[in-house]
Amino acid sequence: MPCFERDWTAEQVLDAIRALPIEKANLMEVCGTHTVSIARSGIKRMLPKNVQLLSGPGCPVCVTPTSDIDTILDLALEKDVIIATYGDVLRVPGSRHGDSLRRRGSEGARVKMVYSPLDAVSLAEKFPDKQVVFLGVGFETTAPGTAIAVKQAQAKGLKNFTVLSLLKTVKPALETLMAQPDFAVDGFLCPGHVAVITGAEHFRFLPEKYHRGAVVAGFEPMDILLSVYHLLRQLAEGKPTLGNEYTRAVAPKGNPLAQQTVERYFTPCDAVWRGMGEIPQSGLQLREAYRQFDAVARFGLELGKPEKPSACQCGQVITGKCPPQECPLFGKVCVPENPVGPCMVSGEGACAAAYQYQEV
Repeated sequence: MPCFERDWTAEQVLDAIRALPIEKANLMEVCGTHTVSIARSGIKRMLPKNVQLLSGPGCPVCVTPTSDIDTILDLALEKDVIIATYGDVLRVPGSRHGDSLRRRGSEGARVKMVYSPLDAVSLAEKFPDKQVVFLGVGFETTAPGTAIAVKQAQAKGLKNFTVLSLLKTVKPALETLMAQPDFAVDGFLCPGHVAVITGAEHFRFLPEKYHRGAVVAGFEPMDILLSVYHLLRQLAEGKPTLGNEYTRAVAPKGNPLAQQTVERYFTPCDAVWRGMGEIPQSGLQLREAYRQFDAVARFGLELGKPEKPSACQCGQVITGKCPPQECPLFGKVCVPENPVGPCMVSGEGACAAAYQYQEV
């Protein structure tokens, strides 16, 4: 793909987009950080009406099924257990409306917010008489840090540290979406954070196997506009390919050391995604050699239970089937102060972004 026009202004990019002979185009931003940047900068309002941006399964909290949240909430009630988690997970509701880790914490459960998996290791050192369970939520981006936490816990000889791995990988989810007969997406804004680890070439399967354009995009508004332009130009020319707009952070092959670290500690497994059900080999579980650090094994937990019916449309939102505003709960029953689903909770959630920035 030719070089991206870094010297263009936003208006020049928009003029170039308007000049393309496109009748209609649906583009999906896979990353939740892209979703928030798009809403904050008003990019949807700038684009021609025939170009639609759809949210994809790129918010790790949002793709975690309610049944797994219920499992976490039950675990939080266990005697001598400390749940260590990133902040976004605290307010995600379970199947019982209003129930969350934050509420469990207010009722006496031991719940600690951490900024890094290594903070959870430190908690285990500080409280040797408690069982510290780190909630490993995320994609390829956070998997290396979780692996390093297990490495440190092993080196320190900790017997009271485990990981509840809810880690997922992006490629199997995108392939599952592409296999759906009603999936009408013409190109993808690929997640820059994930690509830092996997490399841009990780997404070459989109043009080569599915004949859809793909551009690894950065997170500034100009990054996104340029990436949209190049996806639309591919569509206009009928030549889907892979582009890397985020070259300042993403190499073609990614970060080999991070990839090796993840491979050493984790192995692929089947995982349940909100809105998509069970996707083969889309999760990451600790290898048998590190089973002592696996919360599922230590506590006899069951992940991926069947989802209960709900009026919440988060599953449809994160698979591009409907915008947040079409959910009957959006802005009425479901608001940031009283979220019904995770998309209204997470800092990367499509509903929270649409609500905060009054996206239309």
